[in-house]
Amino acid sequence: MRIGEIAALVGVTSRAVRHYHHIGLLPEPARQANGYRAYTVRDAVLLARIRRLTEIGLSLDEVRDVLADDAGRELAEVLGELDADLARQEREIQERRQVLAVLLEAPLAPDGPFLSPALAALLEKAPATGSPAAAKDREHLALLDAAGGGAGAEVFAALRPLAEDPGVLALYERLDELAGAGVDDPRIAPLAAELVAAVPDEVLAVIPDGEPSPSGFGRVLLDDYPPAQREVVRRVMVALAERVRLRVHRGTP
Repeated sequence: MRIGEIAALVGVTSRAVRHYHHIGLLPEPARQANGYRAYTVRDAVLLARIRRLTEIGLSLDEVRDVLADDAGRELAEVLGELDADLARQEREIQERRQVLAVLLEAPLAPDGPFLSPALAALLEKAPATGSPAAAKDREHLALLDAAGGGAGAEVFAALRPLAEDPGVLALYERLDELAGAGVDDPRIAPLAAELVAAVPDEVLAVIPDGEPSPSGFGRVLLDDYPPAQREVVRRVMVALAERVRLRVHRGTP
């Protein structure tokens, strides 16, 4: 296979393949007498794994570490893993089609096609507000909804009491007030503590151990905030992750 053929087969661009060669992530194959690179099935498998790992949010350095751990595995084993991954994608597509079928049967709300039923039900209960922080929170929930493939349904259901709590609006307003503040603002610590205290235990029960984390998906959210607000949200993430860890350690149902 030539570079354009392997790129098309895996679903990436030729430019991406060249970049992976440049940074040493994808070994560059030997060139034929005519000067063209000659790619093999193993090259395609490796490139497909790089694409998959980057799609789920790993950095290229993290992808490099994963691939190093996989070095020496038999080709049949890697192909089997890729086949299982395709089967998972087929299941996810079927689940999305089922959600789409439900949406098409009902009158469409403005956000209807873009939200899962679980998130739509949560946002329907949230009181109206002009808070920029609340609007940003809604955007982040929509992002989690889209990226999670329905995995956030339990979290959204558990958040219903919090969404209906009018006291949360006051917390959003205090977060709005920190939009132009610095990371040493004295309002940061008490606001973070109150936000953590506002999250009910029912929400913690459906959050995996180690989450929420200021890395990965959490890092994307943090980068969306100005400095003082980012520090509040970071502290909330760390404190909630600790509450989850303690809950798991105690074996609380």
